[in-house]
Amino acid sequence: MEASADGSRGRWALRFLCPKRSLLSPPSASPLRWLIGAPRVLPPFTIAAALRPLHADGAAPDLPREADEIRGLLPRGFDIVGALLVGGEGSDADAGRALELARSLRERLLGAAASHGMVGVRMDAASGEIRFVASESGGTGAVEGVEIVWEDEPGMLLWEKGCLLRCELPLKLPLYVPADEISGIEERFSSLLESTFAKLSDPHVLYLVEGPIASNESRHSIILHGNDLSFDSHLPGNSKTKECTTSSVSCSEFFPEKRYSLSLTRENADAIEITVLSNQSVGSLKPGTAPVVDYFPAPAPASLRVINLKLDILCYSPIDLPVPVAVSELVIPGLADQTSVMKKIIASEITQQAQLCPYHFIPLGLHIPVTTIYDTRYGEIEEKQSSSLLRDVHREIPSSGVSGGIMSLIDGSYEYYHYLHDGIDDNGWGCAYRSLQTIFSWYKLQQYSSIDVPSHREIQQVLVEIGDKDPSFIGSREWIGAIELSFVLDKLLGVSCKIINVRSGDELPEKCRELARHFETQGTPVMIGGGVLAYTLLGVDYNDASGDCAFLILDPHYTGTDDLKKIVNGGWCGWKKSVDSKGRSFFLKDKFYNLLLPQRPNMV
Repeated sequence: MEASADGSRGRWALRFLCPKRSLLSPPSASPLRWLIGAPRVLPPFTIAAALRPLHADGAAPDLPREADEIRGLLPRGFDIVGALLVGGEGSDADAGRALELARSLRERLLGAAASHGMVGVRMDAASGEIRFVASESGGTGAVEGVEIVWEDEPGMLLWEKGCLLRCELPLKLPLYVPADEISGIEERFSSLLESTFAKLSDPHVLYLVEGPIASNESRHSIILHGNDLSFDSHLPGNSKTKECTTSSVSCSEFFPEKRYSLSLTRENADAIEITVLSNQSVGSLKPGTAPVVDYFPAPAPASLRVINLKLDILCYSPIDLPVPVAVSELVIPGLADQTSVMKKIIASEITQQAQLCPYHFIPLGLHIPVTTIYDTRYGEIEEKQSSSLLRDVHREIPSSGVSGGIMSLIDGSYEYYHYLHDGIDDNGWGCAYRSLQTIFSWYKLQQYSSIDVPSHREIQQVLVEIGDKDPSFIGSREWIGAIELSFVLDKLLGVSCKIINVRSGDELPEKCRELARHFETQGTPVMIGGGVLAYTLLGVDYNDASGDCAFLILDPHYTGTDDLKKIVNGGWCGWKKSVDSKGRSFFLKDKFYNLLLPQRPNMV
């Protein structure tokens, strides 16, 4: 879409690559979201991600601390493009306030006003209605008749137009500290870092640029010299712009094969690798001369402390950007950003030798990578756990048969728990237990909890401990329902649940709109209990105009082996209509039903 320069006329397109639930989910402490884009890669006013502030009191963020957090979190190439305020009541002035907060944060982050368009958004928490103001050249204007787009395949836009660059740089920095000047360690450390990064543009520094390994085991590579790079004036230690002296090789030339949606599940996937090399001997000696050692005695007794840094950064670059420009304007500033973050951690305890290690990952609900830095002295490791259970079995099922419906599904992964699993014979009485285990697995796989999925006996013990059941309940084959499941989720995970009661199976289709809202905003599995059976609900397909709907049912009554084809073909996971084409009712007319809607935790 096109718009006028002042942002007050014409039509704009506000394009979201992040799911609506990432905006609507209940805020932990603040209704504010930072909107992240990539102005050099993506179309104007494209929102790639929405991040909750880490340091905010309500809608009043601590901007200096927020800027410090985002500097280490976001890869270079992604940028602040706006802010959003969520609320039940408010005015368009909220959108303007959000825009001003975003401008202020970006100026603190990069030291300059944005040269790209920015937006301030107000979203109604109940209806999801969006109002926003936009700025392209400093002014603001309310936008009418706007097209708001929610991308179905955000990865396609992100990774067709852009690519990742990764640079790992281990550093051993010698820090000489006079015995009588302990108070000056931080200043000396900062000076050492500045001199180290000033050398990254030295002609003796080389950059080995390598593309991903192709199917024929080959990879495209080039060498850049320090004087091949082109620096922006805002980089530390550079007051003028250098022109590239080599031919401009674009990033696209490192991807000879068609690229698909990025997946960081395997290390270094689809990233151009940048390795920093140094050849200090080039041009330092004249032919026929011998090396000379200079001796500079220390003016006072001093101790040597070697500071080990392991830098590891990602950058997001336009696919057609020349590599020398990408290294100059993304990679080197990215290394400087990460060093700045590490410096603040190390300087506070420089005598303790912190062991900092960056990790890259894509959090659930986001489509862009982020970076976090762990101090490995404290045992921050990822433990891989294997499981024999089937996951996400609904991905293989056929369509629902609802014409013109809107599909609202579970967000994230789960494990399929059913009768007879783990050698426990619960045939005829354990369906609600199995539904609870499936729900519990969702919270674990989404990293909301590290607690193991409880067994039938452990579920029963919880209900006895809270006083809901007598001690004789442990080891029994008594049924449980939605209320008991809510007690267990609250006790073990601190998860709150909403419960919907219906008097008859005929009334369940009337709840489709409310269920669709749940999957769009919470994304958790739902337990349907009542009568004599319990099921797990993974989604709904609902046509608001006709009222036609279908329920995506995961049936815990399955007693066979974990054979995906058998489960899907047998209808143990599939779309169910309240009344099928032959007039048969899936939900019984003479039975009541309780629907348990677990809520997503309020977390950053």
